[in-house]
Amino acid sequence: MLSRKVSLVLVAVLLGAAMFSPAWAKKSLPAVNDEGMELVKDSKLATVYADPGADLSIYNKILLQDATVAFRKNWQRDQNRGISSLRVKTRDMERIQESVATTFREVFTKELVDGGYEMAEEAGPDVLLVTPAIIDLDVHAPDVQGASRTYSYSESAGEMTLKLELFDSITNDKIATATDRKKDYRAGYLQWRTRVSNTADARRMMSSWAKALRTALDEARNP
Repeated sequence: MLSRKVSLVLVAVLLGAAMFSPAWAKKSLPAVNDEGMELVKDSKLATVYADPGADLSIYNKILLQDATVAFRKNWQRDQNRGISSLRVKTRDMERIQESVATTFREVFTKELVDGGYEMAEEAGPDVLLVTPAIIDLDVHAPDVQGASRTYSYSESAGEMTLKLELFDSITNDKIATATDRKKDYRAGYLQWRTRVSNTADARRMMSSWAKALRTALDEARNP
């Protein structure tokens, strides 16, 4: 049975993570994964496994690694279909990946620091290592430069999946792993999308993950 402290962090992450229940969350999953971690069954929003013996209350500092960012398969090809003169180049993808990773770090750092947690630069006995990855990134209307000024429109900014892993920074023992899909809401009409608006929407989408992690850590320290 999962310890209360681990359950708190996972429930918090799940409650704040997704607006829609992803298809993969509906599938039958093994109760114990290949790493010996137990499936958390009390949420319909994400796939989560945890070490039942872990104690999150011992961590006062966070060592946040840079988020890796990967686009949805064939995203560039799909964006470049049609007769539009607007073409997504490799350098555009690299810029977007860098922007997403930077935004992720800013959002999580602010939320955790505001919550009284210290951001660590190295491992320590009270340091929790957080390893994030953004995968299947799907920016619906990227703002890229063409031969002439072109405007991009879409109902939604897009969607992305977070894979979050928590480790003890000294032993490197994995405490928990969660996968969660986040979709920007559809406005019901086309909106002009710019780099500024896409970044703002990404920031808003990430903020619930950051707030969930902060709340969970608070609960673990003050059950």
